[in-house]
Amino acid sequence: MDKKEIGCNAGKVWHILSNNASWKYDDLKEKSGLKDKELAAAIGWLARENKIELEEEGEDLYIYLCVNVYIG
Repeated sequence: MDKKEIGCNAGKVWHILSNNASWKYDDLKEKSGLKDKELAAAIGWLARENKIELEEEGEDLYIYLCVNVYIG
């Protein structure tokens, strides 16, 4: 896995999340068709870019898009 592949996978995950719903990790994994390490790397990429939020509820991890508002 290289940076280009991780970036492409991040784009795939971002597209799935673009419906503005909160996705459970396992559901996102199933929908994306990515393996655990591929999905984890894509989530890390998006998190580093402040594109997503992560929430834990018990044993479940939920991922959703951030709403960034810049007033300049």
